[in-house]
This record gives sequence, C-alpha cells and structure tokens, in this order.
Amino acid sequence: MSLLELAETHVYYGGIHALKGISIAVERGQIVTLVGANGAGKSTTLRAISGLLKPGKGAIRFDGRSIVGVPPHEIVRLGISHVPEGRIVFANLSVADNLELGAYLRRDRKAIEEDRKKVYALFPRLEERRRQSSGTLSGGEQQMLAIGRALMARPSLLLMDEPSLGLAPILVREIFSVIREIRERGTTIVLVEQNARMALAVADFGYVLETGEIRLADRASSLLENPFVQESYLGGAA
Repeated sequence: MSLLELAETHVYYGGIHALKGISIAVERGQIVTLVGANGAGKSTTLRAISGLLKPGKGAIRFDGRSIVGVPPHEIVRLGISHVPEGRIVFANLSVADNLELGAYLRRDRKAIEEDRKKVYALFPRLEERRRQSSGTLSGGEQQMLAIGRALMARPSLLLMDEPSLGLAPILVREIFSVIREIRERGTTIVLVEQNARMALAVADFGYVLETGEIRLADRASSLLENPFVQESYLGGAA
C-alpha cells in the first residue's frame, strides 16, 4: 500500500476545473516531484492533500485512510506537514517561537526538544538567530524556518511548495541538500519546484502536470532524459 494515493481526484475553484481526475501514488521513503508550468495544478494538489481544498470528486488516502473532508489540523496530526509557497513565517515572533508553533499539536516535551535540536543541526543559522524576530531574517533563512517549523510536527509526509523560489543559487543548493537529508532521515516528500532540473535530480519519481491533468508519470531519471520534458521544462537538453 502506498503511503499517499490520489485516485481520479477533481478539484474546482468556483467554476474553474483546477484538477481533472489526477491519480498519484507516493511510496514510503520516496521523494516525488510534480513538474509543470504555472497554473498546471501543482500547488492545488498539495492544498488538496493537506485539507485546505476539498476535492469535488475522487479519493485521497493517506496510510490507507481517506482524508477527504478531514480538517487541516487533523491531517497534520495524522502525519502530513505542508511548507507553503512564499516562506510564510510569523514575522513578529522569534525563530524559537515559530518552531514551537510547529509542534502545537504535540505534548511530548522531551521529543519536541530533540526535534528542535535536529532542526538546528539541519539549519545552524536558525540556532544562531533563535531569539531574533523572524521578520528580520533573510529570504533564505525564512525558508529554512518554514521547513524547520513543518518538521517540528514530526511528519511522515512533508509537502514542499516552491522551496527555492526567489533564492540565490548558493541557497538553492543548500535547500536541496537539506531535502535529501530530510528524506535520508525517513521522511517522505512531495515536492513542487520551479527548478524542474534540480527537482528531478533529487526525486525518485515525477509527474508532469498540464492544465490539471497528468501528461507524464515516470522515474525521475527517465523524465530528465525525456525529450518533451527537456524541451518544455528544462530549457532543452543538458
């Protein structure tokens, strides 16, 4: 049984048919990436998984259980964390307080402290700035904080929406190195990322979305070599 399954899932924004019956499977321990142009339905897919949007038709199952209609905070409790696009942090709160909010559903104080130390090991700059207001961090540091806060919920599945958007190339490489490390620690990841080449390089499997439908689904290494993908999303052959 896959950890996450979407089966013939449809999502509507008013009169707009945003997802047109997509089917996706994510196996435990994988990084799965969704590739496509703006408006293809990638972020909509993540929002449907995390309960922010309710499908009009179709199924979404997590660890064998239907999560359609389950409130977002309960989906977090089940083990899914969402790092939304845009580095959304609580700007007036400190780095440490933002991380604490990531664990708001948990009561296991000793384990929470262990996870905080793990986040600081992933992102040493966050520990250096733990008492600093989050709104004064750089864009890259805010992205690190958004990821760290999501990890504080101790998810088994992490949804990441455009983690490298707007970051300098050196920070992009750092974020992708962290994505690999998060997976190596046992967390499954669904990744939406504008940098399709780097996303496919880090992923195990990929889906190419076009206007709310799946155009291609294959091993990420095969999609990197696919002429259509190279021409449409990778700027031509490497």
